[in-house]
Amino acid sequence: MLYAPLLLGAWLIEALFGWPKPLFSIIRHPVVWLGWIISAADKQLNRPRWPHWIKYALGGLFSSLLILGTAAFAWAVSDTLPNTWWGWLVECLIASSLVASRSLHTHVAAVAIPLASGNMEAARKAVSMIVGRDPKQLDEAGISRAALESLSENMSDGVIAPVFWGVLFGLPGIAAYKAINTLDSMIGHRSEQHEAFGGFAARLDDIANLIPARLTGLLITLASGRPSSVEVMIRDARKHRSPNAGWPEAAMAGALDVRLSGPRRYQGQTSDDAWLNPGQPDPTAEDVAKGLNIYRKACLLGMVFVALIAGVELI
Repeated sequence: MLYAPLLLGAWLIEALFGWPKPLFSIIRHPVVWLGWIISAADKQLNRPRWPHWIKYALGGLFSSLLILGTAAFAWAVSDTLPNTWWGWLVECLIASSLVASRSLHTHVAAVAIPLASGNMEAARKAVSMIVGRDPKQLDEAGISRAALESLSENMSDGVIAPVFWGVLFGLPGIAAYKAINTLDSMIGHRSEQHEAFGGFAARLDDIANLIPARLTGLLITLASGRPSSVEVMIRDARKHRSPNAGWPEAAMAGALDVRLSGPRRYQGQTSDDAWLNPGQPDPTAEDVAKGLNIYRKACLLGMVFVALIAGVELI
């Protein structure tokens, strides 16, 4: 099967058009559908009074069934579509809904624009849409850090990883990955409520993003054209609390000569995380704009690589 051409078409469609708002208002979005199922399962199966091992087992079983079911549904859709140009186009449209390059750029740009004009209230409101930390406590540096960290990490989770798994396994691959990533984002937290029930999903997400996170860091370094980005990524990525997020974040920190990560507040509690690229200044509004420029170039490079793979497949 030729999966790279499919993912190249899907990525181009998403980058140009995104997920249309009229369509979202009518049928919502595949990730929203997954979210409804996960939320319902969390309420029914994640009972506080149950022992840790039971919640872990139930969470693992539910997560496995959801991932396999999502992949099977995607396979059925792909197999049902006719082997024609319009069948291929429909499959591209479906796959495009599972890539988030345009929407990620839109959300971070919504932070960058008011931040550049000094409208801190609007910038805080916009950044609260993409990060979980308390926006009321954030100054320009804090908002800029949050925006750049979200841009870097979500480029891996929302763009490169789904494309990577789609190139390998087609529509079932990209659908299974989105199920894994949505599970992690909803129940994969290291909290009292979800440490057991979401433990399996969190570990699976770590595995699924192992290669894509490092590919994302490489794309960021290539797009920046700064060798120091590679040095910072190799030196500091493992300092991050996540086994994967540190790679794209450290690459972005090195590309911009700023420090990222570090201490932050979540729901009134301070998380004492290590700095990436310590010794460098905090990012500014200008750095967020530069980060978006690097992101656009990195996505373009990613498309070129997928196009090269597609060319080899078609020969």
